[in-house]
Amino acid sequence: MTTATYWATIDRFRALADAEPDRKAVIYPGGTGTDGLPDYRDISYRELDRWSDAIAEHLTESGVGSGTRTIVLVLPSPELYAILFALLKIGAVPVVIDPGMGVRRMVHCLRAVEAEAFIGIPQAHALRVMFRRSFRRVRTTLTVGRRWFWGGPTLDSWTRTPSGALPERVPADPDELLIIGFTTGSTGPAKAVELTHGNLAAMVEQVHAARGHTPPGTSLVTLPLVGVLDLLLGSRCVLPPLIPSKVGSTDPAHVVDAIGRFGVRTMFASPAVLIPLLERLRAHPVDLPSLGSIFSGGAPVPHWCVAGLREVLRPDAEIYAGYGSTEALPMSTIESRELLAGLVERAKSGEGTCIGRPTDRVRVRLLAVTDDPVATWDDTEELGVGEIGEIVVAGPNVSTRYYWPAQANIAGKITDGEQIWHRTGDLGWLDEQGRIWFCGRKSQRITTAHGPMFTVQIEQVFNAVAGVARTALVGVGAPGAQRPVLCVELEPGADAVAALTRLRTRAAGFDTLAPIAEFLVHPRFPVDIRHNAKIGREQLARWATKKLDSRR
Repeated sequence: MTTATYWATIDRFRALADAEPDRKAVIYPGGTGTDGLPDYRDISYRELDRWSDAIAEHLTESGVGSGTRTIVLVLPSPELYAILFALLKIGAVPVVIDPGMGVRRMVHCLRAVEAEAFIGIPQAHALRVMFRRSFRRVRTTLTVGRRWFWGGPTLDSWTRTPSGALPERVPADPDELLIIGFTTGSTGPAKAVELTHGNLAAMVEQVHAARGHTPPGTSLVTLPLVGVLDLLLGSRCVLPPLIPSKVGSTDPAHVVDAIGRFGVRTMFASPAVLIPLLERLRAHPVDLPSLGSIFSGGAPVPHWCVAGLREVLRPDAEIYAGYGSTEALPMSTIESRELLAGLVERAKSGEGTCIGRPTDRVRVRLLAVTDDPVATWDDTEELGVGEIGEIVVAGPNVSTRYYWPAQANIAGKITDGEQIWHRTGDLGWLDEQGRIWFCGRKSQRITTAHGPMFTVQIEQVFNAVAGVARTALVGVGAPGAQRPVLCVELEPGADAVAALTRLRTRAAGFDTLAPIAEFLVHPRFPVDIRHNAKIGREQLARWATKKLDSRR
C-alpha cells in the first residue's frame, strides 16, 4: 500500500492561517468600477486554507492522491491558489503549461505526461474533449466555471468548508516529484521539467533570502508560481487583471492603481509589464511610496528600463534583474545600482550583459561550447574566469531531471558524483567578482569561417546607436560558413539611412564586428507571445535569407 504523503512546506501556510486567520491572502479583480479601474475582492488566509482543505477532501474521494499527475489550466485567481494548495496538501503532482505556445503544441506536450486528472476552465475542457485520445488516461475531472457538454463536477458545486480534518499524511521525501512544469518553447522545443518537493521548498527560502529575509508585506503577482511562494511567506498577494499567455497586454494603469491602492511593497514582473509601467509613470507621474523592490524575470530587462524605473520610483527602491528558467528559478540576480555603476557601459563595449552573482546555494560552472551530450565532468573541460562557455548550474532549487522527452536528460544534464548539473543552453562567462555575463543562446550562436559570434554580446554594442530600438544577429548559410547579418528594428520616426550609417560606423570601431557586412531593417521583430521580449531569431534568420536571396 502506498503511503499518503504531502508537501511539508505547506505547513507554513497552515501556520499563517492559524496565527492570522483574517489576514488577506489574495486580492483579486471582481469587476470594473465607474472610473474604469478594477473593483477588487479578497479572500483571507483562513478562508483559502479551509477552501483548499475542502477541495483536497473532494479530490481524495475522487481518487486523486500522492503522485497523481493533474493538469491544471486555470486563470490566476483565488480558485487557482485554492486548487494548487489542495493538490500540494495531498501530494498530487500539478502539471502546468503556458497556453501561449499554441493549442496543438500544448496538447502534444500534455499528451506526453499521461495525466490522470484534469482541472481547468471550460475552454480547457473543450480541448480535452476535442483531443480525447491525448487525455485517454484522465479519470477525474473538475471544471472551474460553467460545465458545457461534458460530465464531472464543477468547483462551484463543492462546498468551501471541509467536513472534517484531512487524513494524516507524512512529509514526502525531498527527492519525490512534486510539479511538472513545461518550458515555454520560445527558444527550443518545449520540455516537461520535474520539480521535486525539495526544489520547491528551496525556492521559498531563496526568494526570502533575495529580499533580505524581509517579509513581503503586500506583493503584486504576475506569475502564479511566485504567488505560491509569496503566500508561504505571509504576503497579501494582489492579482491585477492580466491574461497569462499575453502578459504584455496588461494595462499599466491597472498596475499603478493596484500598487497605490493596496500599498504594494514588492512585485515580480517581466519586461512586458515593466516597460509599459515605466512609460505610464513618465506620462502620468505619481508617487508610489510603498513600492520598495521590483524583481524582473521571464526575459532580460533592458538597462534603460532599469535606469528609468530608478528615476520614477522612490530613491531607496531596489530593482533586481533576475536570471532563471523553468528548470532553475532563480539562478542569479543583480541590483540596479551595481548594474548602472559601469556594467552597462561594459555591455555596450561588447562584454555581454551582466546578470549578477549566483543566488543562495546555487553553484555555476562554464562548460566548453559543444552541442554534444556530456555524461560526466570527466568527459569535458571546465572553463576558467573570462572564458565564454555554456552556463551550467547546480543547487537545491535546480531540477535534475526532465519528465519528457527522455533524450532531454542526455542532452541537458551532467553527472558529478551524486550531484546533477543542469546545462542551461545559455552562453556566458564569469568575471573575477564571480558575476555571470550572458552572451546569448547556444543554439543561436553564429558559426562563421572566422569563428563563433554570440548574439547578445554583439547586439548590445549596436543597441546603443541612436535611432535603433533593438537589433538581432542571425546567421545565413551553412553552419561553419555562416554570414552574420544584423537585423535592425528602428525607433518610431527614425531615419533608416542615417541609422544604418551610424551602425556601420559603430561596427568599424570593433575588430570583432568586422565580419558583419549586412544590415537589414525589419519592421517589427517577432517575439514570444508571453513575455513580448524574447526575439525570434530563428524566424529572422529565415527572413534575412529570403531578403538576401532576392538581391541576387
